[in-house]
Amino acid sequence: MIEFIKGELAALEADKAVVEVGGVGFGVYMSGQALGMLPQPGHTVKLYTYLNVKEDALQLYGFLTRDDLEVFRLLIGVSGIGPKGALGILSGLTPDELRFAVMSNDVKAISAAPGIGKKTAEKLILELKDKLRIEDVLEHAASEGRSAGATAPGGAVATEAVQALVALGYGSTEALQAVKQVEISEDMEVEEVLKAALKFVAF
Repeated sequence: MIEFIKGELAALEADKAVVEVGGVGFGVYMSGQALGMLPQPGHTVKLYTYLNVKEDALQLYGFLTRDDLEVFRLLIGVSGIGPKGALGILSGLTPDELRFAVMSNDVKAISAAPGIGKKTAEKLILELKDKLRIEDVLEHAASEGRSAGATAPGGAVATEAVQALVALGYGSTEALQAVKQVEISEDMEVEEVLKAALKFVAF
């Protein structure tokens, strides 16, 4: 199993990156979002990889973090979602945004991905809800070391607001749905987000 690839970024293509390691160029398929976060060719990159074995091909899929890779593994474990479908989902949603979508039953956000219909999105939510805990959402959205732009909507402020609602006794799904409806700007404080979110929860 190829756990990761580290080498010089030789080229960027529409759906993959070419990484040179020891004189060999590896084509690594990546989501559009991840490709956009890579440096210019000539720089050294490290990609966590998943090797997909087919009858007629060996395909490498690459990710910027181990967390991204783990979410990809969960996605392809859902019946009806293959590697390309999983990359399509991750092109439109970061792993943390996907967690929020699953926990808040946001079928629309997931089905916006290419090749993912409403029924498949509903199945994905059903199968992954037990595997994506509220603790995971909070931990990964607020964790340090993530690349810029790779956090959940509203970043740490949103996750703190969700955590506060849960502490007040609201259910995790209800809290996520409420915070998700708040339009969070970069300069908003947790108290402001919490106050706005309380308008969307039942007493």
